[in-house]
Amino acid sequence: MTDESTRLRLKQAVANLDSLPAMPATAQKLLALPLNTDEGEAQMLKLIGQDPQISAKIISLANSPVMGISRKVGKVSDAAMLLGLTRVKSVAIGIASMSNLSKSPAGEYFKPQDLWLHSMTVAIVMRTIAQAMPRNIRPEEDQIFLTGLLHDIGFMALHHIDAAASDALHYQLLMQADRPILDVELETLGITHCYIGAQLARHWHLPEELITVLGYHHPPYVEEVASDNPLVRLVSLSEKIAPNFGVAEHTGGEIEEYEWVELGIDPADVEDICLQANELAVQAAQFSGAI
Repeated sequence: MTDESTRLRLKQAVANLDSLPAMPATAQKLLALPLNTDEGEAQMLKLIGQDPQISAKIISLANSPVMGISRKVGKVSDAAMLLGLTRVKSVAIGIASMSNLSKSPAGEYFKPQDLWLHSMTVAIVMRTIAQAMPRNIRPEEDQIFLTGLLHDIGFMALHHIDAAASDALHYQLLMQADRPILDVELETLGITHCYIGAQLARHWHLPEELITVLGYHHPPYVEEVASDNPLVRLVSLSEKIAPNFGVAEHTGGEIEEYEWVELGIDPADVEDICLQANELAVQAAQFSGAI
């Protein structure tokens, strides 16, 4: 547990948006790029090509079994053709957003690579669940990937603000693996990664829908979450299906039938969805750990 002065300092740092890290320039440029013109597409591929880390991860994603693409690629342009421009843009924004925050040295119990593994796994599982949703309420794939990759960015922001406090939290999450994560966070730090992530998203002027996901993906059934925001439920379900991939994060409780029904999914299909999601989660973990 952290001392009272550390708790106060964390709350002040998060409350003061200007003290939070700025959105990386590459992520800002990618967000602003329209993909409905040849020039916008060319600029996106150029931006990605200038960043070896983003390029490598996108090519690896295209070559990963989780995407179900048999042809192997070695260039970003080929990966974009196979994955789709909007999906590549979302993945690139997610990687760029996390990159600057991950420059602090890894701790003993928190490592940025673990969070990348967790976030990519959640994005893949979200996509699997969404494919079973009715098309008229199913989020777009670019929304799914961006949300999956950024949903826990509060962990990264905490590590950036106070690496020692971050390590103390992740030690407690390991030691108290059966307790709901929000309880452990409030007891250890007096603040949660959900709140930190939502504040960071506000600082970055991200869409309100995404801010809501970051702030409420662990308690997704609260007044602050509109019923027409399925992304919040998708994150919550995904973390229950594939817990502890990369980051120890006990979400608490079994999945209830109404959680599927609210997404328009027939409960009779749930077992197959979960089996497929778990297989893909293992593949995503292998892919994420390889880069």
